[in-house]
Amino acid sequence: MVADLGFGDAGKGTLTDWLVRRTGASLVVRYNGGAQAGHTVVCDDGRSHTFAQFGAGSFVPGVRTHLSRFMIVHPGGLWREADALARLGVEDGLERLTVSGQALLISPFLQAAGRLREVLRGANRHGSCGIGVGETVRDSLEHPPDSLRAGDLLLDVECLQRKLQRQQARKWEEFAPHRQQLLADPQGAREWAILESHSAAQEWIEMAAGLAGRVAEDCWPGGASLVLEGAQGVLLDEWRGFHPHTTWSTCTFDNALELLKGWDGEVLRLGVLRSYATRHGAGPFPTEDPELHVEEAHNGNGPWQGPFRLGWLDGVLLRYALEACGGVDGLAVTHLDSVDSRWQMATAYEGISALELGPWQDLAYQESLTRLLEQARPIYQELGGESLVSLLEEHSGVPVWVESHGPRPRDKRETGAPFGSHQGFDRG
Repeated sequence: MVADLGFGDAGKGTLTDWLVRRTGASLVVRYNGGAQAGHTVVCDDGRSHTFAQFGAGSFVPGVRTHLSRFMIVHPGGLWREADALARLGVEDGLERLTVSGQALLISPFLQAAGRLREVLRGANRHGSCGIGVGETVRDSLEHPPDSLRAGDLLLDVECLQRKLQRQQARKWEEFAPHRQQLLADPQGAREWAILESHSAAQEWIEMAAGLAGRVAEDCWPGGASLVLEGAQGVLLDEWRGFHPHTTWSTCTFDNALELLKGWDGEVLRLGVLRSYATRHGAGPFPTEDPELHVEEAHNGNGPWQGPFRLGWLDGVLLRYALEACGGVDGLAVTHLDSVDSRWQMATAYEGISALELGPWQDLAYQESLTRLLEQARPIYQELGGESLVSLLEEHSGVPVWVESHGPRPRDKRETGAPFGSHQGFDRG
């Protein structure tokens, strides 16, 4: 199981790809999040793709992807990603993909509504990828009969049309009082046009219909090796992240463990983090440093997410993330090729050595942590003669299992042999 111990972008994709090759796994299961993922994989032969919904092991021939019931799926995005992979030589991507019938589907109306919500927040945006994941989860909780799931694609077209029409009418009514304000904003005007479209529902049905043949149950063959690929980061978790700058998804191992109930194989929990900290868009970031410049080939500012921010590693937040996800068996540290003599890590905040885990699902408490982090003043420890890996192990109490000194599989180094004796580096 792979989870990001930060705010996302730690390198879950490159580690998933490496684990598939290392262990001989034949299946990657996406256990949280949705189509907003950006898991970049660079192969030894130079091919590169940023995975959104397909498992990050898809470059390896024969490796399948399953989108579990905890995924929020964007059908149009799947087709576009399948085309992109085909151009890179993965021509059977869709044939190797299955989707849980319980997985929520993003409609054009819910995607538009999520974007309109951010437009209306103005400078107080919560932070969104603009894909519609959060809005889809919100709508499924408030209006369950109208939520669209992959299994609904097996129903008759009229049923799908009724659900989509109710979604469209409901979102139009909600945002109609702000029509003039939205039309005055270029982003708002584009999304408002979708809520007034007479053809969007039918076009979506025709496009999504091809997914019906890919619907399958969440189940794993006995004796199989699989990698469960997480999305976002534990510090963005819907209940353990720093409200309101969070995602509508459980980013800890909880979903993965739920999916593995009844499975009798060995389970290893791998926590991923960079040699420095990153964050997309709004939210507290105690160790942010505008003077820290690291080359970012696959990250940048986004129209909905906002700026891509850099900072130093934060040992306080790392320990909090480890506690929030119930601990890990080992760590994988990426971007170690960026580390130099100036490197440092925050080991405490002034007056605060640790963040306490609060009551479950207490968003008021999580918001109090947000306010605390906004005022936090980090205390840094420089590397000196110590390696960053040793410093991380000392402050986390967890062994580093994988060191990554670059984006390709050949840039990874395994310390010890936690993944068994199988050698699969030559796959694909």
